[in-house]
Amino acid sequence: MDTTRAIFEIKEAEKYFLLKILVNKLDASNSLNIKQTVLGLRDKNVKNLIINLNEVKYIDSSGLSAILLAHKICTEAQGIMILCGISEHVLKLIKISQLDKVLDILPTEEEAIDAVFMKELEKEFGAEEDDFTK
Repeated sequence: MDTTRAIFEIKEAEKYFLLKILVNKLDASNSLNIKQTVLGLRDKNVKNLIINLNEVKYIDSSGLSAILLAHKICTEAQGIMILCGISEHVLKLIKISQLDKVLDILPTEEEAIDAVFMKELEKEFGAEEDDFTK
């Protein structure tokens, strides 16, 4: 087994960071690395995060915990965390856990990127409206 393979890749874009999970299992063996990365993003004041789970076929409670941590950090920063590219099996587990009611989930990375930009536009327009009402 090749243990040197990266668990994830992270890319910075204009209004968001993209965290792409590159392994087919997100579990206790690697979720700590994800959590540490997410905490590092908080230290950089990242507000918007897209997590692409396209490669992930299995997730356990520690993997879900890492995702919930990312969600919490983005929410506290008045941003958004979006999951995309979710397999049927992972989606079933998210639904069983009733996390589909809490998490933002979109089918594709492109839709997630569009959603981040829409959220940012809404915030900008909201701030402009506040300026007019003062």
